[in-house]
Amino acid sequence: MTMKKLIQGGTIVNEGQKYSGDIVIEDGRIAAIIKESNTPHGNFDEIINATGCFVLPGVIDTHVHFREPGMEEKANIESETRAAAFGGVTSFFEMPNTNPQTTSLAALNDKYERAKRSSHINYSFFFGATNANAELIKQLDKHLVPGVKLFMGASTGNMLVDRKAALDAIFSSAAHEGFPVMTHCEDSNIINENMKRAKSLYGDDPDIVHHHEIRSEEACYQSSKLAVELALKHHTQLHIAHLSTARELSLLEQNAVKDFVTMEACIAHLYFTNDDYATKKGLIKCNPSIKTAADRTELRRALADGRIETIGTDHAPHLLSQKQGGCAKATSGMPMIQFSLITMLELVREGVISMEHMVDLMAHNPAKRFEIDNRGFIREGFKADIAIVQPTEAWVVSNEIVESKCKWTPMAGETFHWRVLHTFCNGQHLLNKGVFNTEIRGEQITFRKKK
Repeated sequence: MTMKKLIQGGTIVNEGQKYSGDIVIEDGRIAAIIKESNTPHGNFDEIINATGCFVLPGVIDTHVHFREPGMEEKANIESETRAAAFGGVTSFFEMPNTNPQTTSLAALNDKYERAKRSSHINYSFFFGATNANAELIKQLDKHLVPGVKLFMGASTGNMLVDRKAALDAIFSSAAHEGFPVMTHCEDSNIINENMKRAKSLYGDDPDIVHHHEIRSEEACYQSSKLAVELALKHHTQLHIAHLSTARELSLLEQNAVKDFVTMEACIAHLYFTNDDYATKKGLIKCNPSIKTAADRTELRRALADGRIETIGTDHAPHLLSQKQGGCAKATSGMPMIQFSLITMLELVREGVISMEHMVDLMAHNPAKRFEIDNRGFIREGFKADIAIVQPTEAWVVSNEIVESKCKWTPMAGETFHWRVLHTFCNGQHLLNKGVFNTEIRGEQITFRKKK
């Protein structure tokens, strides 16, 4: 049975434009976009009044950790995709450091089966590189896998890749098969030396205010520099995850780099600074660490001028008890996906970026960077993945509204001026003014051939 829906009276923000218009959804796709006051005729199964609201492409978050399988006490695909939908996120790419790690074809296929059963939004999964599995890259389906995730200096079980021969093999294989490599760049030798020094000065669990000194600018820069060198050597498409320092941006100044290298910033590094450790403590401990106000300022500038191309969350829930302690004891990572869109809308409100460019960073550019099929834009014939947001009076986040399984957020106590009212995934009305449809499931994301 054909289902027709009408989103009426909103301001559409899409592909650098902002205009009043209506959107007709039919059988899960955008059937028509009607600008200005040309009200569409016909019968509709549902009409959504978007007057006073902004209608955006659904957010594509290409960097999340949903903890399933193996760490379901912290989170699972169902709970975290529910949180995502409350935040206007309609698609995600998940990282491989679960248990078991997504470093085999069997583990990858298991994740797709899990998501098919329980994900409320659209899904895909990175394949994880190790020191010994580069040969498996050629067996990946180019239309179903977004890319290869590589932990360079981030010790995550056996996923730390630190052998030169293995790094060359991974970058070479990925280039040959047409997969982008997404890297976590921190130099573990530098970090280990910094931690040793900090413990000698401050004890076995240095205060969290020292986290940015241990997971330092130098550790990030040296690792990112190596990743860029490998990308240029092998002509590999490289996407550097969660950039945290101004210095790393200097790597883009070489002309040749721009043909192969793109960069992501994450919400935590764009919103907080190391000064916030004093009040937020371990709640904002993440790897790479949140750096200085000067770093945050330059990251924000890089959003505006295009040096940074995508926004992710690095959504990584832990139990609240696991976030207690200092640099050695508190775990790294935080749940962010429910509040990513409204956080970026605060930057729009502050004049850091335009709303049109925010849509580039959170929807258009991820779709282009990873060559996603028929998503990321409000276009006729594309899947109807849509978020409707509304400016509001100031309100304060509390842990009581957190949908993530861990039931806390570092955004608790922060003030916002926007709300996500509606989320549509493949034309299905997933979130309707706080009412969530638990029966809806997302679709597996597909990719145009990269090579």
